[in-house]
Amino acid sequence: MVLTSGLKFEPAKVNKNWPRLAYGPAPATGQRAEREYLDIYLQEPVAAEEVRAALAVCAPKGFELLQVERVPYPLPSVQNLAAAVRYRVEGDFSRFASSGRKIEQLVESGKAVVVRRADNGLSCATDILPFVVSANTLSANEISLTLQKVGEKWMRPEWVVAAWLEVELPAQEDAAVLEDFRFIRESFFWRDSQGELHPI
Repeated sequence: MVLTSGLKFEPAKVNKNWPRLAYGPAPATGQRAEREYLDIYLQEPVAAEEVRAALAVCAPKGFELLQVERVPYPLPSVQNLAAAVRYRVEGDFSRFASSGRKIEQLVESGKAVVVRRADNGLSCATDILPFVVSANTLSANEISLTLQKVGEKWMRPEWVVAAWLEVELPAQEDAAVLEDFRFIRESFFWRDSQGELHPI
């Protein structure tokens, strides 16, 4: 789309015929995303609407361009700017013994760990609460999770759900235990100097 848009792009370091792009964090295996993020580096300032129009003409069938914003060059890419992420989780939670406890109660309890067990029997317990900004019940079969980055680490939403439902995960292929659930990444957030989160 960028190559055929007519926009004067900044060339990539590996190949001057390619545009310089910076992709936002990719969803993990087994997750879906409602939107993807991409930084496009241009050689000169261009109005966001002009960029949107140029890209829209080149968009393949079935591709929806949700939003275009002009970002000052010194600001970090989405990859580095993202401080938190919101997920929607859908599935039949009632088949688990602890399903009577709401996800909000897990956060309020002040202690929540996910246990992962290797084939040799050794287990590892990881505290998930430092990563949880908010957790809300949307319906009987749907919850919302906002998870923040701690240091340079992200927490998988599967681990939070496993801690909530008291499901022990194998050290490998943890998604298989929760394969009936849908993990949908809704949006990323950046954090201002006051610590407040804002949608990207």
